[in-house]
Amino acid sequence: MDKLIGREKEYLLLSKLKENASSSFVAIYGRRRVGKTYLIRNAFNNKFEFQLTGIANSNTAQQLLNFNIAIKKFDSSTEHHPIAKNWLEAFQQLVTLLEKSKNKKKIVFLDELPWLDTARSGFIQALEHFWNSWASPRNDIILVVCGSAAAWMINKLINNKGGLHNRITHRIRLNPFTLSQCEAYFKNRSAKFDHYQILLIYMVMGGIPFYLDQIDTSQSADQNIDRLCFQQDGLLRGEFNNLFHALFRKAEGYISIVEALSVKGKGLTRNEIIKAARITNNGAATLMLKELEESHFIRKYAPFNKKEKMSLYQLTDPYSLFYLKWIKNSSELDRNNWIKQLDNPKKRAWSGYAFEQVCLEHIDQIKDALGISAIETRTSSWIGQGDNQGAQIDLVIDRRDRVINLCEMKFSIRPFTITKSYAETLATKIDAFKEQTKTKSAIYLTLVTTFGLVSNSYASSMIQNDLEMDILFK
Repeated sequence: MDKLIGREKEYLLLSKLKENASSSFVAIYGRRRVGKTYLIRNAFNNKFEFQLTGIANSNTAQQLLNFNIAIKKFDSSTEHHPIAKNWLEAFQQLVTLLEKSKNKKKIVFLDELPWLDTARSGFIQALEHFWNSWASPRNDIILVVCGSAAAWMINKLINNKGGLHNRITHRIRLNPFTLSQCEAYFKNRSAKFDHYQILLIYMVMGGIPFYLDQIDTSQSADQNIDRLCFQQDGLLRGEFNNLFHALFRKAEGYISIVEALSVKGKGLTRNEIIKAARITNNGAATLMLKELEESHFIRKYAPFNKKEKMSLYQLTDPYSLFYLKWIKNSSELDRNNWIKQLDNPKKRAWSGYAFEQVCLEHIDQIKDALGISAIETRTSSWIGQGDNQGAQIDLVIDRRDRVINLCEMKFSIRPFTITKSYAETLATKIDAFKEQTKTKSAIYLTLVTTFGLVSNSYASSMIQNDLEMDILFK
């Protein structure tokens, strides 16, 4: 198998399951294209006693036919396999197949599990019965299930209140690559990208392995972005709708929420989202927000010293943000669409926000660089109220040692200069923060930039911590 990058911990966990003295039930979830199936196939060397992949947007009859085709493939010793009338019968056929095996550990892999659970199919109940009555009492079964619909995997399986309650023995949430993992991935491909090039790619498509596979290492980051996002046959040009329709039933509501959030950088409250997205204010709206959060598209956060009910939702998925800002309304006939925008004010605004989101995905690395990883902290953002409305601090790190780091993120193609005007803005923000929060903690102003700060009197007198993008790659 190919060398596995960025999934070493998960690979080791799966590989050791064969040594367990009891049967294992593993649930793996993460968004589409993040590498779940690739990880599982590598960990088990593509050797399964049985494997089945659910079919998107299909009915129960088609799923059972799909099961029948799979059981025939893995059980060549039986001449006739009738199509199961229901899932209880299908799992009984699986039991018959597994009982023939002489292997010490019998590995069953059910891929895209949420798609198998069609309406009123009885799939979950049959899966419960298979595990509880037959597989669990044995010591030779490894049942691995995975799905891209994270909320379904959590609500219907991991947090199941019925027969599968507490039956999952191992749970793996497969997240997108970090910048460090992206760097390791590109090094494995002998790419010559520096940190700035990798950062640009990450700001557009995040750490999704399948997207990174499409990068041509002989081209620059901007050339790749132009080819993948703006040329007629570019993969990421048509990915957005495919992505949401593959993940969510009735995807239009989810898309409306993401579109509403793309307009407001600081985020929106639940009520503001319902109004902007024109969706009904009910439990379904809450569920959609939760599903988007679990699938790594949005984040929910409470501004500094605010209660839970004041929480904001913010679009954090790099690709969705880039698609809605740049790709959606672009013309595929305009060649070199992206490269022509190198010094466009709109691009500078997008770059600043996208860089903020990358930094917020790497808060642990920022804490390490500040030397506070061992100190208890709470992280949030701050938004000014009243006379200070409009003032905002991207990241507030409230430390147990009575220090608060106010972190500003600034994207620039060269070392960043703190001008007199920006210094005054920073001073006003700090004063407003102190006045509004009534904090007694010491305030440390921290800047995270791409290439560091130009040394001048403002930088030396105001900034306690000057962090460059390199720290995000640790």
